[in-house]
Amino acid sequence: MVKAARALAATLALAACTPIDRQANPGFFVEPVPEGALFVAGKFGNTLARIDLASGEETARVDSCANPHELATSPDDQYVALACYGGQMVDIFRASDLVRARSIDLGENARPHGIVWHANGDIYATAEGRQSVFWIRDPLGKAETFEYSTRQRGSHMLVVSPDGNHAWTTDLGSKTVTLVDLKTRRAPLSVEVGEEPEGIALSPDGETLWVSARGSDKAFALDPATLEVREEIATGRFPLRIAVRPQGDFAVTSDLADGGLSVIDIQTGEVVRAITVAGPEGAQERMQVTILWSPDGTRIYVAETQANRIAEVDFASGKTLRYLPGEGGGDGMAIVQR
Repeated sequence: MVKAARALAATLALAACTPIDRQANPGFFVEPVPEGALFVAGKFGNTLARIDLASGEETARVDSCANPHELATSPDDQYVALACYGGQMVDIFRASDLVRARSIDLGENARPHGIVWHANGDIYATAEGRQSVFWIRDPLGKAETFEYSTRQRGSHMLVVSPDGNHAWTTDLGSKTVTLVDLKTRRAPLSVEVGEEPEGIALSPDGETLWVSARGSDKAFALDPATLEVREEIATGRFPLRIAVRPQGDFAVTSDLADGGLSVIDIQTGEVVRAITVAGPEGAQERMQVTILWSPDGTRIYVAETQANRIAEVDFASGKTLRYLPGEGGGDGMAIVQR
């Protein structure tokens, strides 16, 4: 009996130290329960909702401004900023109870869309109606606003450099990508990149700018300083968004017309696999739009806006693990881990 017990203990210890091959043992592997909350902007219902990631349940929903699109969370995860695409405000809500804490007016016809709450504590947003980018310094305090013209039509999405010195926008109407110097106010630099560039992401090291052009069915890798195109990569159809994994090894495009995702190996610049979410048959019905990586890079959250739900996709297997609420045309998303 003692020998049997010792043998069993040794076997269990070895199993604990041996990594599990998830693809070879799909029935054995149990997905860990994610922590934190997912915030979702309902652009058709004019709402902001909070989803508990552990339970998958909606725990709060409030009325928002008209046609909210993109979201950003504060560096301390205490607040959520909402870009009010149907108006001229950036609204800030407390993450804990979704009480509106602040509204910041960007001026007539601003139509803010893309938004970043930077690690430096400041907020940056595109103002599509004004063809500009706003820098909101100390948004929870003095909330000083500084406006920078892009001179381009449809400045839609944006990213900001890690040091806060530069911003880049995709300009749908002008078919351009624009570099904005936030500190020296030098004239913006704009370069045509494909047809209808919309998605944009910056590699974690700040060395590569990634753009998806939905009218070209391509992703582009650009030099952030010169906007020179380093690589063109064919993706799935209508790549509306692009997002780089936190680890910096892969980029993924949200291919609306295919109802799926294209996975790009950043080292090789090649699409290494495609992940089916709705599939082409369900693409129009579900209208797949925004994508968001989990902070640990194991999951991708895919907004199926027309279907009022969020697909949670396991990156390693490509399987849809579950569907989360996305009522009111869920589009913009953000995660807090607390």
